[in-house]
Amino acid sequence: MRQRGVTLRELNQTLQEGWAATDAKPGTEGKVLVFPYRREWEGQFYEEKEVTVYYKVVEGRVIVLTVKARYGKAFPQGGQDASGI
Repeated sequence: MRQRGVTLRELNQTLQEGWAATDAKPGTEGKVLVFPYRREWEGQFYEEKEVTVYYKVVEGRVIVLTVKARYGKAFPQGGQDASGI
């Protein structure tokens, strides 16, 4: 997570408030949430950060498999595609 610039707070918020990740593999769940960022990451300025968390629920416990971060702007919100539909 640290290498990708994702905090524990962002991971937890994504799990609680995010929408379903449509690219999760069968047997795996995923959540996505876009955060305002407005600062530099690796020398470049970005408006937003999109965090995706892939996980499984095993015996009632969430097991995080991986976390992705994309930096940019105007990411689709709430599970919408890029056209806003």
